[in-house]
Amino acid sequence: MKKSIFLLVLLCFSTTIFSQENTPTFDEKLAKSLNADEYGMKKYVFCLLKTGTNTTATKEETQKLFEGHMANISKLAVEGKLVVAGPFMKNDKNYRGIYIFNASSIEEAKTFVETDPAVQSKLLEAELTLWYGSAALQETLKIHSKIAKTKM
Repeated sequence: MKKSIFLLVLLCFSTTIFSQENTPTFDEKLAKSLNADEYGMKKYVFCLLKTGTNTTATKEETQKLFEGHMANISKLAVEGKLVVAGPFMKNDKNYRGIYIFNASSIEEAKTFVETDPAVQSKLLEAELTLWYGSAALQETLKIHSKIAKTKM
């Protein structure tokens, strides 16, 4: 019985110590630099990219437009306007990919989308909506560049 009580006390004590070691401390400077609110969150614009209405582009035109699409993604990311981008896997909803823009309004994000050659040519269609997420999301690309062995 004494052994069981001792193990229970030891378990509680070690859990308390472990939880204290993993409790992050608030970094006010970082929070301000990321425009985080008191919850560590901020407003973004979520963009759903869907198959557009252009069905007449040749294979060569499509390839060139998607090269421009990828270059535009890189440019927007370097400028800090785009925090996440990526394609969807094959699906039956015509969903092609997403953008999460570091923008606080639909109007601002529209100016970013309008620079995409695949959207301009109507190969892709962009649907925009406001989204509330972690301000830390802006740090994703910094981390990604450290873990990507091959650059796009």
